[in-house]
Amino acid sequence: MSDNIRNFEPKIVWQYFDDICKVPRPSKKEEKIIAFLKKFGAKHKLETLQDEIGNILIRKDATKGMENKPSVVLQSHIDMVCEKNADVEFNFDEDAIIPRIDGEWVKATGTTLGADDGIGVAAQMAILASDNIEHGPIECLFTVDEETGLTGAFGLKPGFVKSEILLNLDSEDEGELYIGCAGGIDTLVEIEYETEAVEGAVQFYEVTVNGLNGGHSGDEIQKGLGNAVKIMNRILWEAANKYGLQVADFKAGNLRNAIAREGFATVCIPVDQKDNFEAFFTKLATDIKAEYAITEKNMQIAFVATAEKQEVLQTEYQNAILNSLYACPHGVIAWSQSIANFVETSTNLASITMKDNIAYITTSQRSSVESAKDDIANMVAANFKNIGAFVEHGDGYPGWTPNTNSKVLAQTSASYEKLFGKKPKVLAIHAGLECGLIGEVYPKMDMISFGPTIKGAHSPDERIKIDTVKMFWDLTLDVLKNI
Repeated sequence: MSDNIRNFEPKIVWQYFDDICKVPRPSKKEEKIIAFLKKFGAKHKLETLQDEIGNILIRKDATKGMENKPSVVLQSHIDMVCEKNADVEFNFDEDAIIPRIDGEWVKATGTTLGADDGIGVAAQMAILASDNIEHGPIECLFTVDEETGLTGAFGLKPGFVKSEILLNLDSEDEGELYIGCAGGIDTLVEIEYETEAVEGAVQFYEVTVNGLNGGHSGDEIQKGLGNAVKIMNRILWEAANKYGLQVADFKAGNLRNAIAREGFATVCIPVDQKDNFEAFFTKLATDIKAEYAITEKNMQIAFVATAEKQEVLQTEYQNAILNSLYACPHGVIAWSQSIANFVETSTNLASITMKDNIAYITTSQRSSVESAKDDIANMVAANFKNIGAFVEHGDGYPGWTPNTNSKVLAQTSASYEKLFGKKPKVLAIHAGLECGLIGEVYPKMDMISFGPTIKGAHSPDERIKIDTVKMFWDLTLDVLKNI
């Protein structure tokens, strides 16, 4: 099935995307894709540089007669989010992604596809390899570790890039041009706990919450999607208070920038409350699924009795963890007062895992207002500090302030209207883009971000709309020709 996508137009882009899918490229493990790009640069006799953080820069001279055009840098990140369904066997460090066609979309099977931002990388490679595209001097910047820390953008040094116009190819809605983005910060929590042996007659259960859509915690936080951490915690909290449920293990979610899709817990109930608990669980599961009937049609909430016996959390620690998770905010915190229907501030309760008597909780905050970003991060921190947890914030990253007088915006808008007969939308995005960090290092950089339509990013439902790739390609080439 993989070969089929190589016949889509523009063939050169789809062929490079298919090639990229064969190269493992988890965040922080980009060695194979870096080697792939360096080999590509050498093959085409192009100046290829690597900085100390791992970013790759490939330069190409202007086509004949366009030497006086301003130099443009095209930029994408080379890592991908590695998410899979729990029942899928897949090793992101070794296995190739196999794209498949699903109607008007391309997606993978049970894993993320890596179109975010593999399609941007493929477009850059296609431009560098082609000999029939008109453009001035160009640079292609391939950054590392965008998804888990923006490490590549953080590590950029002045002088590595020569251009003062940047096309960021990491947006996910065709017809939308982005000229600003939110800043973000992670808030990480560690809660120490003690366990004890179970006393009395109990029944153990494995509880699961799965089938959720998940998705990008910035771009899709406003959609009312279910969060497996919150849903599972709600069930455990109510059952603990009503029927004496005790928790042996609780894990849900995975990546800081993804809405949690799956949750798993091992619990026990006193035998004399077994029937009451099972009736309660069935009723609550029905109620929760009804609450998400529109946004989470495939949600599954289930329990199965198990003979496995484990130690459980001591009551005081269990109460502290479940109460703090219940109180922890998740979702949209504030809408913009100046841009209609634009999320200003949000927070994502991303994951919980338990190991060696420590509960690790990951959260991520975003805002286009720096002070509001700090406020929601402090709110989340205070919630967990109330129970004596260890809390720390990541380094965070800045937002990208819109410039409506941008020359590259004017050209990209004109190119779009000429090609497609309609005006593009000009927006800021609640998701983080590397442009904010790049702009700090290169304050004169005139930047814009656009791309084809990608849905379900950061989840196994990730998919790219086939016909928008050609639109994205045509727009990129027209901007390069006319800027």
